[in-house]
Amino acid sequence: MKIALLAITAGGKALAAKLTAKLADATFVEGPEKFSPTLAAAWPHYDAFICIMASGIVVRALAPLLHDKKTDPCVVVLDEQGRYVISLLSGHLGGGNDLARHVATLCGGQAVITTASDVLGHIALDIWARDHALQVADKARFTLAMTQLVNSGSLKVYSDIELPEWPADFLMVDKADQAELIISFRQKVSGHKPHLHPCNLVAGVGCNRGTPVAAFAEAFNELCTNHNLALASLRNLASIDLKNDEKGLLEFARQNRYPLAFYSKDELNNVPGLTPSAAVLKATGAQGVAEPAAILSSNGQLIIGKQKWQDVTIAVAQAPWPWSAPDQAA
Repeated sequence: MKIALLAITAGGKALAAKLTAKLADATFVEGPEKFSPTLAAAWPHYDAFICIMASGIVVRALAPLLHDKKTDPCVVVLDEQGRYVISLLSGHLGGGNDLARHVATLCGGQAVITTASDVLGHIALDIWARDHALQVADKARFTLAMTQLVNSGSLKVYSDIELPEWPADFLMVDKADQAELIISFRQKVSGHKPHLHPCNLVAGVGCNRGTPVAAFAEAFNELCTNHNLALASLRNLASIDLKNDEKGLLEFARQNRYPLAFYSKDELNNVPGLTPSAAVLKATGAQGVAEPAAILSSNGQLIIGKQKWQDVTIAVAQAPWPWSAPDQAA
């Protein structure tokens, strides 16, 4: 976390200097007398701001800078004696609550945390989702789920994936229509309920030489529609190393920010239990590409066998938790 400290008074500046020496990757930002221009100039360059001054000054300066809680830096405000350290902005996703607690410890003061889940002792659902690489399908519906958790103290959750443990606030249910939150790699499981999508699917891809980007996009869209898969759950693509210069495949992966893993024919041929394809074996020396590549890269099991289009073949495997990055990335 890259931290900027800002202060106005002599006492505030003295405390800022002390904290800068104690915090990793921290900078005391000195600017002109007016605070707002200094904060605005520094805003894009730091992950966190510690402002030693009245909170009202900070609030007025922040207003035109705010964009989204997923991207805004966190902001912590404290008095120049370090008695009260307020987590003012991006307390959860931005790390403001943890920073406030840390600064309070350094100052011998009291952290002031106002987020409801922290105050009431419930799990911070957005942080839990982030830490488990779960993608929010609809922010508005997810916010309703977080509100439900705070208001009732628990949340009915349906999941078709396995995790090592579930938060105590979750009441796991067997049927999706009973749930208040759904965790699934399926695009839709039950109506308009909030969904979290795990990043746990690996697509093995085979293709003809010279296949254009559009053909990959069309195939993947049809695959997800036909099999009710969430594109947000796609972790990476995998193929044979003969395709590591396939321009359409590389461009499709780049456009969608999918890591690519490539395997040799010998590695693909060592995957047991698959039916060899004579055509693929003749062209590549491998028994198959899409299915064994998906299995190898996911270290999991096949959930959708090879699906064929004119120039593209795709198979999908499900990776077990934790959903780490592929071993071999281009």
